[in-house]
Amino acid sequence: MWFHARPAPNGRHPLNRAARPQVNCHRPLALWLAVSGTILTGCFQTRDGAEAHKVIVLGIDGLDPQLLHRYVQDGRMPNFQRLERTGSFHELGTSIPPQSPVAWSNVITGMNPGGHGIFDFIHRDPDTMQPYFSIARVEAPRHTLNLGNWSLPLSAGKATLLRHGEAFWQILDEHEIPATVVHMPVNFPPVESRERTLAGMGTPDMEGTYGIFSFYTSDPLEEAGERSGGRVYAVESQDYRVSAKLFGPPNTFRKGAPLAFVDLTVWLDPTEPVAKIVIQDQEIVLHQGDWSDWVQLKFPLVPWLESVTGICRIYLKEVRPYFKLYVSPINVDPSQAPLPLSTPTSYAHDLWKQVGFFYTQGIAEDTKALSARVLDDGEYLEQARIVLAEQLRFFDLELARFHAGLLFVYFSSLDLNAHMFWRAFDRDHPAYDPEVASKYGGVLEDLYAQMDQMLGKALAKLDGNTTLIVLSDHGFAPYERSFNLNTWLLQNGYITLKPGPNRGDRPGDLLSDVDWTRTRAFGLGLNGLYLNLRGRERYGAVVPGAAAESLMNEIREGLLAVRDPVTGLAPITRIDKAEDVYAGLYVRNAPDLVVGYNRGYRAGWETVLGQFTSDVISPNTEPWSGDHCMDYTLVPGVLLSNKRIELQSPSLTDIAPTILAEFGIATPKNMVGQSVFQSIKLTPQGK
Repeated sequence: MWFHARPAPNGRHPLNRAARPQVNCHRPLALWLAVSGTILTGCFQTRDGAEAHKVIVLGIDGLDPQLLHRYVQDGRMPNFQRLERTGSFHELGTSIPPQSPVAWSNVITGMNPGGHGIFDFIHRDPDTMQPYFSIARVEAPRHTLNLGNWSLPLSAGKATLLRHGEAFWQILDEHEIPATVVHMPVNFPPVESRERTLAGMGTPDMEGTYGIFSFYTSDPLEEAGERSGGRVYAVESQDYRVSAKLFGPPNTFRKGAPLAFVDLTVWLDPTEPVAKIVIQDQEIVLHQGDWSDWVQLKFPLVPWLESVTGICRIYLKEVRPYFKLYVSPINVDPSQAPLPLSTPTSYAHDLWKQVGFFYTQGIAEDTKALSARVLDDGEYLEQARIVLAEQLRFFDLELARFHAGLLFVYFSSLDLNAHMFWRAFDRDHPAYDPEVASKYGGVLEDLYAQMDQMLGKALAKLDGNTTLIVLSDHGFAPYERSFNLNTWLLQNGYITLKPGPNRGDRPGDLLSDVDWTRTRAFGLGLNGLYLNLRGRERYGAVVPGAAAESLMNEIREGLLAVRDPVTGLAPITRIDKAEDVYAGLYVRNAPDLVVGYNRGYRAGWETVLGQFTSDVISPNTEPWSGDHCMDYTLVPGVLLSNKRIELQSPSLTDIAPTILAEFGIATPKNMVGQSVFQSIKLTPQGK
């Protein structure tokens, strides 16, 4: 099973090269750095103890330039105001499309999606038309021995990072420059490096997903079953006792790989809103409305021989009149991780010893639990603040011991909470509720203020040899109305369904209801539109060449001409052909067209996974009320530095060359950007 990808006996990642000191403050830089076509910047530490040049990069997902300036003017962001006044501020060109995994891959590699191969959260297999998560793949062992109900692995499972291209810290590693990279998105499993790195967005939970919560309830009105991002279990209280099972990782020692589980028993106080939760040898007493600390669980796989540990948090939502208990997704245990979370493998363990257990799941804020109404706004917000508190502890720890090289720290809170609380301050949003606004209208502003306080600590650390870079991968906008791309394609004759009965409220989906022999185009992911191309898709119907080009132009013109009958606005403001905006080896895997939605519009959730709806355009009344998966020109990110930014229109692909140039390293030939501190583009190394 995939949990058999054990660390090497020496505690290092099995792909790492020869060991060398990992802690930045204990390692001098090399005597010299190779400089080719780049001006050497700053002073570097040498073996005789000369002062080292340092770079601090703060990656704040979703930091929006408009909101930032609003809160600066309101006096909530004095440190950002100071950095802009004494250094530089620019809007930062985002990725095409402006999705976090695409954008951070641009940052990491200095390439656009054609070079690194990440085009969306969701990609598709053209042979099967099945969607899959684009960042990483976790696979069970390919070879097993079946004995009765047991399936014994004869080979190890594996986790594979699907992003291509060399990461900027790998290049620093080659030049003997120390680096610490905390919670970098799109880096699971972590790429080979001797530097200290901790994986972020893309790291799965113990089920191998982006996160599956569990919710136990005796409420008869709560329907048991699957939810997007979770499962609801119906339970009963008998003699003040609730018994259930808490499920964890797939047990691939068993035929069919059923989920391993542990027994969960809850004793309810007869009179008080208190419960005692018993799991294995642990007893956890919670009052109604309390969150537990991290709970470590051991999931048995083979009796007395094999088990794996995971960690979770438990929230006692209600004791009576109905019992309601939330359990977070089961996170990989950093104290004894069965999957590679860091380089070296000991780094995650060391962080655990320093700060305790922490969320290892790449997207830790449980937005799905709020969307499913399992957690209410206040309960979700408390969980999101737990996540932020952990990230700030990492930042404080690494900033305190940072003395040389690079420090990169990522923060997710502005992004996830702008998604969920935009409706709380935007009176024009369909999901706006005055009561919600009165309680949570200031949530985003408060989180921006916390980012400002964090920045103040970084500013206090600066000296004359330190470059500070603050960046966001994209901005934000309201998500007021959904556009269902596949429904539009269906209504306009580009998709044909198989003959069948009237589907009523369920028009169908791509995987089960489409006649591929007569279908010419389809949507999948948040911004992707694919032709059903002969020779590429398994049942391709469109001939490559002139016919395909003509079809793309026809669809493009049709979509750009659409107007929302309610607002009169164009839901789609630009559509780019992959060949026009991407360059590199992996352009062949890109969607043929990248759809850019107007501010206020986004692909509906049904479009993302290839489903149809009754209406092409519909209001969005869900908690997920803000977004950025739109026309990339409408949601730029932010770039600030304590150095003067000379480049007039910086973009995400300029970040890696900028970091390298700060250490005197020339831009590799595959990177498409340049240092933002240079106004003239230098000749890339090797050209």
